[in-house]
Amino acid sequence: MAENKLQAVPDNTSDMTDEQDRQVELNPFAPENLRIDLSIAEGVGVKKAVLTIPVRKPNNQDFIRVHPNPAFRLAVAIIELKDDRETFLVLPSIARDIPGEYITVMMYACINRAAVVFLWPVRLPGTDGRQLEWHRSAAEAAEMAVKSWVRIKANMSLGAYDVFEASSTIPEPTWPSDLTFEQMLRIAFKGRLVDSLNHPVLKRLRGET
Repeated sequence: MAENKLQAVPDNTSDMTDEQDRQVELNPFAPENLRIDLSIAEGVGVKKAVLTIPVRKPNNQDFIRVHPNPAFRLAVAIIELKDDRETFLVLPSIARDIPGEYITVMMYACINRAAVVFLWPVRLPGTDGRQLEWHRSAAEAAEMAVKSWVRIKANMSLGAYDVFEASSTIPEPTWPSDLTFEQMLRIAFKGRLVDSLNHPVLKRLRGET
């Protein structure tokens, strides 16, 4: 009587599993390779570096706020080069020697809804106390923006700015906590500080260059 011998069938299951694992590892679009550990992502701290601070009036479509701390505003002298659209900060010691070449402004620290920090120069009244409606309405808008989100728009017929308050509730702005007003000025006017009577801007205004 013939004996039936049972032959062992090779178990390829382990090899198949290893091959599948290798295919998953090589496939960057496999869900297993794309799934992120949210707990790790939330724990990563990212700090945005502020490298540029514009000096300008608010865009007419921007709702803005003015920093509530009085230390974040300052009366300063500036020179505006209209053709170049550049603003230069002038040291007081230089300003007294160049009458008629500069204007005095209140420089406000501002922020818009996109969290862009900028400096808004609002012209101050002249020595005679007179102030154009453009500048008066801008100053009033800046004071309103301390407590409310506002938007300004030039009204040519009126000769002043229309000021609009946000009709809906907008969250309070998040100001950069580690950015002082001095640092804002330093960033905004890097390379644009008139600290000498021989500064290129003054030479240009005297027709020397």
